[in-house]
Amino acid sequence: MLKSRGQWSRSSLLSRGWQMSEARIERIEERVAWLEHHVSQQDRAMLEMAERLDRIARELARLRERSVAAGAAGEAGGSLPEERPPHY
Repeated sequence: MLKSRGQWSRSSLLSRGWQMSEARIERIEERVAWLEHHVSQQDRAMLEMAERLDRIARELARLRERSVAAGAAGEAGGSLPEERPPHY
Protein backbone atom coordinates (compact mmCIF):
# COMPACT_ATOMS: atom_id res chain seq x y z
CA MET A 1 0.00 0.00 0.00
CA LEU A 2 1.31 3.43 -0.92
CA LYS A 3 1.54 6.07 1.71
CA SER A 4 0.80 9.69 1.04
CA ARG A 5 3.60 12.03 0.15
CA GLY A 6 5.93 12.93 2.98
CA GLN A 7 5.49 9.75 5.02
CA TRP A 8 8.40 7.93 3.42
CA SER A 9 11.80 9.20 4.39
CA ARG A 10 15.11 8.02 3.05
CA SER A 11 16.00 6.47 6.36
CA SER A 12 12.69 4.59 6.57
CA LEU A 13 13.18 3.26 3.04
CA LEU A 14 16.70 2.12 3.83
CA SER A 15 15.62 0.56 7.13
CA ARG A 16 13.05 -1.51 5.23
CA GLY A 17 15.81 -2.89 3.05
CA TRP A 18 15.20 -0.72 0.00
CA GLN A 19 18.49 0.11 -1.62
CA MET A 20 18.47 3.21 -3.81
CA SER A 21 21.38 5.32 -4.76
CA GLU A 22 21.41 8.93 -3.68
CA ALA A 23 21.47 10.03 -7.32
CA ARG A 24 18.38 7.96 -8.15
CA ILE A 25 16.49 9.39 -5.16
CA GLU A 26 17.43 12.91 -6.24
CA ARG A 27 16.20 12.25 -9.81
CA ILE A 28 12.91 10.94 -8.46
CA GLU A 29 12.54 13.97 -6.19
CA GLU A 30 13.27 16.29 -9.13
CA ARG A 31 10.63 14.55 -11.24
CA VAL A 32 8.06 14.79 -8.45
CA ALA A 33 8.83 18.49 -8.02
CA TRP A 34 8.49 19.05 -11.78
CA LEU A 35 5.17 17.17 -11.83
CA GLU A 36 3.84 19.22 -8.90
CA HIS A 37 4.82 22.42 -10.72
CA HIS A 38 3.22 21.18 -13.93
CA VAL A 39 -0.03 20.30 -12.15
CA SER A 40 -0.20 23.74 -10.53
CA GLN A 41 0.32 25.35 -13.97
CA GLN A 42 -2.49 23.23 -15.41
CA ASP A 43 -4.77 24.18 -12.53
CA ARG A 44 -4.06 27.85 -13.16
CA ALA A 45 -4.71 27.46 -16.89
CA MET A 46 -7.99 25.63 -16.26
CA LEU A 47 -9.17 28.38 -13.92
CA GLU A 48 -8.32 31.03 -16.53
CA MET A 49 -10.21 29.06 -19.20
CA ALA A 50 -13.24 28.67 -16.91
CA GLU A 51 -13.26 32.43 -16.25
CA ARG A 52 -12.97 33.13 -19.97
CA LEU A 53 -15.81 30.71 -20.72
CA ASP A 54 -17.99 32.47 -18.13
CA ARG A 55 -17.27 35.85 -19.75
CA ILE A 56 -18.10 34.46 -23.20
CA ALA A 57 -21.36 32.94 -21.91
CA ARG A 58 -22.39 36.27 -20.36
CA GLU A 59 -21.58 38.11 -23.59
CA LEU A 60 -23.59 35.58 -25.61
CA ALA A 61 -26.58 36.06 -23.29
CA ARG A 62 -26.32 39.86 -23.72
CA LEU A 63 -26.16 39.52 -27.51
CA ARG A 64 -29.18 37.22 -27.52
CA GLU A 65 -31.14 39.72 -25.43
CA ARG A 66 -30.18 42.54 -27.82
CA SER A 67 -31.16 40.43 -30.80
CA VAL A 68 -34.56 39.62 -29.32
CA ALA A 69 -35.10 43.27 -28.38
CA ALA A 70 -34.10 44.44 -31.87
CA GLY A 71 -36.42 41.89 -33.45
CA ALA A 72 -39.32 43.02 -31.28
CA ALA A 73 -38.64 46.67 -32.09
CA GLY A 74 -38.53 45.89 -35.82
CA GLU A 75 -41.82 44.03 -35.71
CA ALA A 76 -43.52 46.80 -33.75
CA GLY A 77 -42.26 49.59 -36.02
CA GLY A 78 -43.01 47.84 -39.28
CA SER A 79 -40.61 50.17 -41.09
CA LEU A 80 -38.11 47.55 -42.18
CA PRO A 81 -38.06 47.09 -45.96
CA GLU A 82 -39.02 43.71 -47.38
CA GLU A 83 -36.00 41.58 -48.12
CA ARG A 84 -35.50 40.46 -51.68
CA PRO A 85 -35.20 36.72 -52.22
CA PRO A 86 -31.64 35.48 -52.81
CA HIS A 87 -32.34 34.70 -56.49
CA TYR A 88 -33.65 38.20 -57.30
